[in-house]
Amino acid sequence: MADAELYHIIHGAKGGNQEDFAELVRRYKGHVYRYAVGMLNSRMDAEDVSQEAFVKAFYSLSGLDNEYAFSSWMMTIVSNLCKDRLKKRNQEQGFRDEPDECIADSSVSDPLAKLSVEESLARLSVDHREVILLHDVQGYQYEEIAKLLNVPIGTVKSRLFTARMSLRKELAKEDQE
Repeated sequence: MADAELYHIIHGAKGGNQEDFAELVRRYKGHVYRYAVGMLNSRMDAEDVSQEAFVKAFYSLSGLDNEYAFSSWMMTIVSNLCKDRLKKRNQEQGFRDEPDECIADSSVSDPLAKLSVEESLARLSVDHREVILLHDVQGYQYEEIAKLLNVPIGTVKSRLFTARMSLRKELAKEDQE
């Protein structure tokens, strides 16, 4: 039932119904924002990218071939915008290791632990951070991630394994400091 309802909302939004599009924004804004925060390690940049992603989606939605692929399509937009923002940031300021601010995560109660995980994630490569966020945080399956990133499933599995190992090393470093 939920899939059929979502299909009709997406179909309506494709047809230009602004209320249906507003419903899509309501349903996906948290998902999009959390992913952007994880990728960019900045609330302000994540808010900008989230808004930009929905604007881009609004103007491009008529080109979506399959309503059932909306979630993956939306995350591809967000992923590309995050990568562009990181490239621009690196060109303008050089790589920034430290987070802009401690980002609240209700699943972790110790503020120092939150900072440690986020600092460790920020130190991973963009490809590794992206696959960890998509799989371990957002809950996408290997096949969905492969399609989203346009890479083979084996590459997704390899990146996820390497990302987890790197994250463990970073967290261990932080524990020693």
